[in-house]
Amino acid sequence: VDVYSRSHRDTNPQEVGSHWSSSGLNGEYEIGDAENVNPGTKIVLQLKDSASEFSKEDVLERILRKYSNFVSTPIYLNGRRINVIEPVWTKNQSEVSDEEHNSFYQYLCGNKYDSPRYTFAYKTDAPINLRVLLYVPNWKPSIFDMARDSDNGVALYSRKVMIMNRTEVLLPKWLRFLRGVVDSEDIPLNLSRELLQDNSLIRRINRLVTVRFLKFLSQQASRETEKFISFLDDYGVYLKEGLVIEGDQELREEIAKLLRWESTALPPGQTTCLDEYANRMHSGQRNIYFLSSPNRQLAESSPYLEAVRKKDPDIEVLFLYEPYDELVLMQLSQYDKKTLTSIESMIADDMANTDSVGSERQNCLKQDEASELVEWAEKVLGSKVKKVKVTQRLSTHPCFVSVREAGAMRHFLRTSLADRPAEERYRVIEPILELNPEHELVRYLYNLVHASKDSEQSGDYSLAISILNHFYDTAMAQAGLLDDVRGLASRTTDLVEKLVGKTK
Repeated sequence: VDVYSRSHRDTNPQEVGSHWSSSGLNGEYEIGDAENVNPGTKIVLQLKDSASEFSKEDVLERILRKYSNFVSTPIYLNGRRINVIEPVWTKNQSEVSDEEHNSFYQYLCGNKYDSPRYTFAYKTDAPINLRVLLYVPNWKPSIFDMARDSDNGVALYSRKVMIMNRTEVLLPKWLRFLRGVVDSEDIPLNLSRELLQDNSLIRRINRLVTVRFLKFLSQQASRETEKFISFLDDYGVYLKEGLVIEGDQELREEIAKLLRWESTALPPGQTTCLDEYANRMHSGQRNIYFLSSPNRQLAESSPYLEAVRKKDPDIEVLFLYEPYDELVLMQLSQYDKKTLTSIESMIADDMANTDSVGSERQNCLKQDEASELVEWAEKVLGSKVKKVKVTQRLSTHPCFVSVREAGAMRHFLRTSLADRPAEERYRVIEPILELNPEHELVRYLYNLVHASKDSEQSGDYSLAISILNHFYDTAMAQAGLLDDVRGLASRTTDLVEKLVGKTK
């Protein structure tokens, strides 16, 4: 490397310049005078044969555009200026037009057909010097985009010089859908990828930008609700991912504030946030209740919703239609000092409900009849259940299973217990089958059991076993705890055949 330099203050053409030279070995260098040096600085690089590509104009242009496209000083390559794009993030944002934002966004994305859905601009000089310009794309991410474990599309700059094009530490992984620039004069130009991983300044920038962006989204939710709902439809899964993987509860709650679900208090298609739910809570209510279900129709016909509404008809329950939504709220655990509770867990934890049967009820099993049915059912089901009991919490459903931490059990069943034997899964889940003694089918089952108690080889006894297994299968399926679909189909067919045979 040879560096020739002469001060611009030297007006005498006879003045000599300075020459600095080094081969890069052992840190040694030489300094001396140099004649015929023009004012300014000239750097001459002697390339190795293996680095000859850096003598090509197109390679140099690509490097200059990548790292120095926004520096204030004009850069010329063979007489042609390279850095002609203006750094939009340094301008007063009130003076930047939508056309300028569109052009800059398309430059960042390399997609001239897309435009930003949201534009977030933020600047501060204390405690960190920071200029931030982030864009939310208009395009809807595909399932492959969501699954892609790549660095985010936000570049790190220092004084308009790019330090790193993409980095996984500048913003959280779950914000990888963003495109834009973060520029800070506090970042040294020689910051390496290794130092970037363990740099307190970068961590502070990460936290500050993340919190500010979440507040920006919260403002958008209030100003343009329909547009924000559309954003959630496309990018909500990223926010939910962030809620699950973030370790800071305060940040989790900031993310949760943005999410929306349907509710028993609202008509189908209309969603609500946790703050709105909290505003509608009854005096003395401490929990936010939710129910996981594939769709609204199944949610409203759920035996669990029926059970809690029988106890409190005015209780509001959020409907979670995506399987991972339940995991999201389980991970959140609390919001604004209110406990997030699945109504299934609420039922399982409700110890006030007993096995007794009201003697004054009409069309209901008597206490001794209920005891006989429960004893028989526990014998038949064996290790499939922790116990069988009668319940007063149902009106239209014949039964359901109650499981402590049902949501966690569903997740555990799909992951850790997926390939385990059925007996082991039952032992971990410990389902309690609760029978409605007022339901016509339960009373019919008791009559079959009682009539055939002295003859286990009779057709009635075999039919009773099939009906009980069907009760159990449907209850486990409604709880999302049944993965033996083929077995369910086979047992249902067997039950229908027995019922048809009985009517002949």
